[in-house]
Amino acid sequence: MVIPFDNLLALISLLSIIPLIILYLLRPKPRIARIPSLMFLMKVEKEKKKIYSSITRIIKDPLFLIQLFVLIFLSVASAGPFYTSEEPLSDEHTVIVIDSSASMQTEGRFNDAIQEAKNYVSQENTVILAESVPVTALENAGASDTRNLLDKLDSKGTVADLSGAISSGMRALSNQGGRIIVVSDFTHWQGQDPVAAKKLAESHGHNVDFVSVGEPADNVGIIYGDVDIEDNSYSYNCIVKNYNDVSRNVDISVKNENGEVIRSMEFDIKAGSTKQFKVSNLSRGITRIQIENQDSLMVDNTAYVSIPEFSENEVLLVSDGDNIPSETALSLIPNIRTSVSENIPSQLKNYDVVVVANKNQSLNDNEISNLEDYINNGGDAVFIAGKSLAPENAKIELLQLLPVKTLGINDTSDDITLKDVQSTQLTDDLKLNEIAVHKYLNATPRSDSTTLIDTRSDTQKHNNIPMLTYWSAGKGTVVYLGLNDKLGEDAWSNFHNLPEYPVFWVKLIGWLGGTGDVSDYNLETGAMTSLSQRQSIQTPTGNQTTSRVLYDDVGIYKVAGKDIAVNLFDDKESDTTIDGSDVIERAATEGEPNIVRSETYTAENDLDIYLIIIALLLIIFEIYIIRKRGEL
Repeated sequence: MVIPFDNLLALISLLSIIPLIILYLLRPKPRIARIPSLMFLMKVEKEKKKIYSSITRIIKDPLFLIQLFVLIFLSVASAGPFYTSEEPLSDEHTVIVIDSSASMQTEGRFNDAIQEAKNYVSQENTVILAESVPVTALENAGASDTRNLLDKLDSKGTVADLSGAISSGMRALSNQGGRIIVVSDFTHWQGQDPVAAKKLAESHGHNVDFVSVGEPADNVGIIYGDVDIEDNSYSYNCIVKNYNDVSRNVDISVKNENGEVIRSMEFDIKAGSTKQFKVSNLSRGITRIQIENQDSLMVDNTAYVSIPEFSENEVLLVSDGDNIPSETALSLIPNIRTSVSENIPSQLKNYDVVVVANKNQSLNDNEISNLEDYINNGGDAVFIAGKSLAPENAKIELLQLLPVKTLGINDTSDDITLKDVQSTQLTDDLKLNEIAVHKYLNATPRSDSTTLIDTRSDTQKHNNIPMLTYWSAGKGTVVYLGLNDKLGEDAWSNFHNLPEYPVFWVKLIGWLGGTGDVSDYNLETGAMTSLSQRQSIQTPTGNQTTSRVLYDDVGIYKVAGKDIAVNLFDDKESDTTIDGSDVIERAATEGEPNIVRSETYTAENDLDIYLIIIALLLIIFEIYIIRKRGEL
């Protein structure tokens, strides 16, 4: 049987045996005193032993043999020898998936789920919260740590992706197997049917159990809300639904951010029906529209509305061309005042964002220094790709400000489109498959930068070229846009011809400058946004420091100086009158899964530890011999 190795090159260390042998061969011989009466006999024996004396001497020396085997064992151990064996799949690792959706806040369902989860804690545990995206709360932990964590968990305000959480559980179990426990009310979910996900996990040899919690309960909730502009003021369209089997009288209060009631309404809503109403003339700041009646699910009884205090942002566009598309797009953005210049002025502190759109003219040393000071002191800058940013044209100090390393301009006749690297609100409305790239500034993203969009091509040469990348520099943010907006036959792309082009600039400037459309201030749970840099934010449940925000709680988030209202607004998630018995029944009656792997897995058993132990024992034996000889 051939023993495999993890690192075969490490066997080169066996060459260390050669110096050992040479050392012993060259070791000084004992001094011999010649006695005349024996000289004749000694000369005869000398001729016989001439060839073998040195080799025989070192072979008979136990210290040589010990040191030889120590070197051999340690050299082989460094190569990572192992043997494979078929081992049964283990049940010791348990993945506990807990539904953390909004409906789990109904009459103590989440607390019941925690108690049920504790019954399945094993020797090794991973806890995954099923929110709009799976969240791993604990990984490969012991029983005590797992129980302590379970006591600290709370449900969120999203819809659960149960199938996604089960898939995450499969990855956590790796190839050694285990079991997955899913604790949920199984009333509503997003993504794939959890029963199908259960069957898939079982086909890979994992044991999956569904544990249902909760009973049907009554509820009246707000299931829709939308900010509208009419007559230069803001209004809010709202829908309330009665999920009960009897009519309900619903009292609604409209409160300002100080908690003062500014308006009251009362509706009689029939069983299973909805009521639509409008709240007009909303004031700036935070408004709460609240159902005053108590019911089983309170998370959908309040709609939060955020109307920002918009102020004009100052944007500087630096360009060596006239009437370029980016200038046109910036001029269309409300609450934005755009100044156009052919160079970087010495004073930039009055500008919120600086856009550098030079096509051919490179920035000089003074301009680069002014721009660098501006960014380091908290300013935001956008660089649009062009010849001016090619390494042969731009100064090294300017290139070092960019979140990408530019390599040169490439023309292409291949079909190059764009793809999302990270899905964010900044890029959600862009039809990337309609953007065709004909010429681009070849670049690679720098470490610590974040790429949102890059290229997609059948040719590897044109693939994964960053087109929208940003990073933090000092206290500011630098954005690189690889889509040059040059017009005419020599245009780099068709992006500036698409209707999404001005929308992109609205979002980009709003993202950098802290403004944006009113819809950016009113989100639904489950939304996720990237921040221009890692920063501290305030959530409805506390503070956290992050560069990517998952809005998973209902309430007000304070992010980058903005008050963002987050609401549930999900008809099915608010329906507490149903239970998960249908899912449990389907899970029990589904046929046997098609096994795609056996009940065993191939394990790699390392041998290096045993070789190291033997080498250590030999070293101890060597010390014993040396002491016995009186040489130590």
